[in-house]
Amino acid sequence: MPARVPAEPLPDALRDEGERLGREELRALQLTRLQSTLRHAYEDVELYRKKFDAAGVRPEDCRSLEDLARFPFTTKADLRDTYPYGMFGVPMEKVRRIHASSGSTGLPTVVGYTDSDLSVWADVVARSIRAAGGRPGHKVHVAYGYGLFTGGLGAHYGAERAGCTVIPASGGMTARQVQLIRDFEPEIIMITPSYMLALLDEFERQGLDPRTCSLKAGIFGAEPWTEEMRREIEDRLDLHAVDIYGLSEVMGPGVAQECVETKDGLHVWEDHFYPETVDPLGEETTDGEGELVLTTLTKEALPVIRYRTRDLTRLLPGTARPAFRRIRKITGRSDDMLIVRGVNVFPSQIEELVLRVPAVAPHFQLHLTRSGRLDRMTVVVEARPDALPEQRAEAEGLIAAGVKDGVGVSVEVRVVDPDTLERSVGKIRRVKDERGV
Repeated sequence: MPARVPAEPLPDALRDEGERLGREELRALQLTRLQSTLRHAYEDVELYRKKFDAAGVRPEDCRSLEDLARFPFTTKADLRDTYPYGMFGVPMEKVRRIHASSGSTGLPTVVGYTDSDLSVWADVVARSIRAAGGRPGHKVHVAYGYGLFTGGLGAHYGAERAGCTVIPASGGMTARQVQLIRDFEPEIIMITPSYMLALLDEFERQGLDPRTCSLKAGIFGAEPWTEEMRREIEDRLDLHAVDIYGLSEVMGPGVAQECVETKDGLHVWEDHFYPETVDPLGEETTDGEGELVLTTLTKEALPVIRYRTRDLTRLLPGTARPAFRRIRKITGRSDDMLIVRGVNVFPSQIEELVLRVPAVAPHFQLHLTRSGRLDRMTVVVEARPDALPEQRAEAEGLIAAGVKDGVGVSVEVRVVDPDTLERSVGKIRRVKDERGV
């Protein structure tokens, strides 16, 4: 059955002013905005003044976009060291909203927004929704969490700015989410891909065919996901599944977006966010492959200079939006990499292998333990409800062989009953590391 959303280019009438820029016009705008941001950061944020002085650079040293490479990086540690408001570049009376990370691995990173920041954020999310196939009058079911997490409110105000009707479902209450989708008939859903899989399971648990629901496009973000997972979601839902990218330290969702007509990576909205890629030592890569580094060009409350995202990707020329460069789908994070018996392992590599095996569901977890000095990894994956015992056994062998051949490490594989692993309404916990316990 063909997807119900025609993958057509965005009409010119719906493109905003930034989307109409040519590449050279965009570069001129970027330089002007970059120079202003560097001055703002140096004059109004003590940490940046110290960093620039230590590196021997001043804002006026940036005479071209290439000069940005002379300026120091920003890391998550900088935001934690200045917790909560030390990196704000405006007085608190000008801050209209605060968001923060979960702080699960330490102090949360706190970010602030002025009126202008919130307006820009709504604009770039609206642009992203249009690129995904959303149009004025569409209903958007927002299943990202609301609160300090940037996902829910970022998607909410962007959808309103795009002229859509918002259904602020937030996360959780999975059975009710299915009912809302059936009753309210949204065309668009904004959700993490792992929670979308949980909703699909709930549709089927209720005896419903998710392909018959009203959804025409899904905008999935907040965690890495593979092409195999895209196919899984599109086949089970009969919609277009596209990627959205963002991070709270830079803005939130809406930094980059995949266009529905090409599905070939995410166009970075470069009139607001300047992208670079660097190698592990922080040197600029020549082929665009490496860790994504972002600089805000219009952010007032929290200007960010060369933020090391730890997200691994590749920077490519634009296609559906020629003026804006693309990033390849995020394959993982440099700080999510596991080292198992000297082999670098990313959860996304395991996900690709799991999704190729028909007898198992896309719900898995990596359990890491240590026997003496030897690391051991077990891939625990749920079976499909109709999988026979012999199919489960075959799946265990296929996955183990695939990991050994494709990743280079021997693992144990256990196929367990459906609904055994804990479900997530946000970012899924793929790794359970008990080596240090």
